[in-house]
Amino acid sequence: MDISIDPEAIITNFYPTGSFTRDLLLRHGELVGRKALEILDRAPWLAADRQFLIQAAMLHDIGIGRTRSPKLGCMGTLPYVCHGVEGREILDGLGLNHHGLVCERHVGVGISECQAVRRKLPLPVRDMLPLSVEERLICYADKFFSKTDNGRHEKTIDEIIAGLVRFEADYADRFLTLHRLFTCMPVDSAVQAGTFFNP
Repeated sequence: MDISIDPEAIITNFYPTGSFTRDLLLRHGELVGRKALEILDRAPWLAADRQFLIQAAMLHDIGIGRTRSPKLGCMGTLPYVCHGVEGREILDGLGLNHHGLVCERHVGVGISECQAVRRKLPLPVRDMLPLSVEERLICYADKFFSKTDNGRHEKTIDEIIAGLVRFEADYADRFLTLHRLFTCMPVDSAVQAGTFFNP
């Protein structure tokens, strides 16, 4: 996918230079992108688009401004869980549909249709699970960094699991599936990567 875009310029179009949220998004996106590339470099069985991975990592949280998240400088009206679908709407409007899917599918560790219904989440009723290798890499890398501490601390696997279990055990299970995919899969098992999450 050869799309030449400037993620920083896109972010600045929605979050003005000097704003707390813009600086936070740039810092978090850089951390997530760097982590995703580190994983990719250690996993020769993955065939990911590096340019797209960097772009999508920078843009995956662009929808947070529409949520009410004062700690992140966001004074919108929606619950934070909506930031992924809002980010998709923003990027779809710019013709960046594949980047938009990364926004929608990274929240939690992906949200299935049945989870959205069961938990009565204010989200579209559809599966929003990461499918492409780039979506999965960003979803995984994102969990290592909290925006509330501006990336000062990279979480351990145990910390990530403990945080996910507070919401739902399925999130922790999905994260561990990603962890195994990116750290344990032998080269000749790359074809198995297509079978991933059960909704």
